[in-house]
Amino acid sequence: QVQLVESGGGLVQAGDSLRLSCAASGGTFSGYAMGWFRQAPGKERELVAAISVTGAITYYGDSVKGRFTISRDNAKKMAFLQMNSLKFEDTAVYYCAADRSPLRMMVPTKENAYDYWGQGTQVTVSS
Repeated sequence: QVQLVESGGGLVQAGDSLRLSCAASGGTFSGYAMGWFRQAPGKERELVAAISVTGAITYYGDSVKGRFTISRDNAKKMAFLQMNSLKFEDTAVYYCAADRSPLRMMVPTKENAYDYWGQGTQVTVSS
């Protein structure tokens, strides 16, 4: 069974940075595409960023382009989300997710493409 555990969330001020980590156990991490989602109170969960199996292809939601960077370390079975220039509207619970059967040379952008999910980590940005 694959388990994903997020860490790195917290309370920061607008303009600050945070780095989220996602540690995977079980399964074959190097074969999974990875994504970071977030869900703010009263809103639907949305894809923030995704990365292909090798890391060669990335996707970013419009609201985070230029501020967030997704990366992965297959040897350590970890994925990361570097978040810079945080805004109040970035406040949400952030989830790490894995797609165990990604299409070649693509990153999954649909929530239902992801098979495994972490418990989430809270990010709160004060204005």
